[in-house]
Amino acid sequence: MQFDLLLKSGTVVTETDSRQADVGIKDGKIVAIGSTLDGEATEVIDASGRLVLPGGIDSHVHIAQPSGDGIVMADDFESGTRSALFGGNTTIMPFCLQERDGDLRSAINWYHGLAENQLYTDVAFHLIVANPSPGVLGQQLPAAIKDGYTSIKVFMTYENLRLNDAELLATFDVAREHGATMMIHCENEDAIRYLVERHEANGNVLPRAHATTRPVPVEREATHRALSLAEIVDLPIVIVHVSNAAAIEEIRRARARGMKVTAETCPQYLVLTEDDLDGMDWEGAKFVCSPPPRNTQEQAACWEGLTDGTFDLFSSDHCPFRYAGTDGKMNPQGAKNFRYIPNGIPGVETRLPILFSEGVGKGRIDLQQFVALTATNHAKTYGLFPQKGTIAVGSDADIAIWDPELTRTVTHESLHDGADYSPYEGMTLTGWPTTVVLRGKVMVRDDVLEGELGDGQYLSR
Repeated sequence: MQFDLLLKSGTVVTETDSRQADVGIKDGKIVAIGSTLDGEATEVIDASGRLVLPGGIDSHVHIAQPSGDGIVMADDFESGTRSALFGGNTTIMPFCLQERDGDLRSAINWYHGLAENQLYTDVAFHLIVANPSPGVLGQQLPAAIKDGYTSIKVFMTYENLRLNDAELLATFDVAREHGATMMIHCENEDAIRYLVERHEANGNVLPRAHATTRPVPVEREATHRALSLAEIVDLPIVIVHVSNAAAIEEIRRARARGMKVTAETCPQYLVLTEDDLDGMDWEGAKFVCSPPPRNTQEQAACWEGLTDGTFDLFSSDHCPFRYAGTDGKMNPQGAKNFRYIPNGIPGVETRLPILFSEGVGKGRIDLQQFVALTATNHAKTYGLFPQKGTIAVGSDADIAIWDPELTRTVTHESLHDGADYSPYEGMTLTGWPTTVVLRGKVMVRDDVLEGELGDGQYLSR
């Protein structure tokens, strides 16, 4: 058989098994997997001693998203997908945001314009509904779902994004009727505003106050309410970026009642803590994200959720802002008061190495769980499987070759995003992707970019 690319003698890992095998690729697809593949190949890569894994799918990233007056997100599609690629990802799923005063279709068209010819990885878009008007729910959203935008995110926090319970129910109902996947950011905005006002009255405006104005009960209550509303509508839902044991227990109880709930957590809830927001000279602003990092006990609960299968998805929630300068974390108001610090941290490139090193390397999860949590379950949840998320005959040849023994210390200067810092600076991690293949094309080889801008494609689901 004639192959375009042949990967020889690597350990091929899927969500169900692990074995030494060759992988034959032709016309962008995996066409053969076997212990010893015979045939000619235009190119052969010796993967002996390496892991051959499905390209990562990061289904929770924010790129070039409107972020308020004077605030600019640090990554456009060029830098965001490049960074994702070097982190072993071949597909990312950013959010197309409908602003309060805008319509959904215009937002979709604008976002496509930003991404056109600017991709190093494949992308698919989630939709954020911020204004569920009768026109949006009755016409625009059903039409968008029909066009392949089959996942929707809603917020229970942020004044310019949050929906009240009636709006949540109405949006849930459209998702149920038209078969869309619903993602929910669970934090109680009224409770947050109460705590923010109390903090400000006491002069407590340092970055650490971001964590104490968004305590665990704020997330727990909203998680319980989101699950209850979804139960009323009879809608499966995805609870994103879960950070603590109480919210995890709400999810477990809902599943025990028979609800279909998909749960996601992120690196910041495994390796960062609220103490990181105490940094001197406003350095704590670098760690401001929502929900905030918690304490070591909540970290342990999130690790347990990964180990026991409570969590289905491990995403980065990459939401990058520059620390220095007036358009990011240190904007004129944010440099004086925590409430004006843009919420979000960069992490699309470090997501997989963190989970590999801290999870697989330390015996918390096995390789099959790693693949499921970082690729396969994302594809299954969001309508991309089996085209994406696995190594199987007929699937896209999206593959990351890993050196499981390679040890590196995270420094921002070695990363490829548009931010000016990494919240994981100084972490020593073992296990990194070194070669990344997108639809049969070698995009990164031995940590050197070979792919071209525009090699990535938009994916309709």
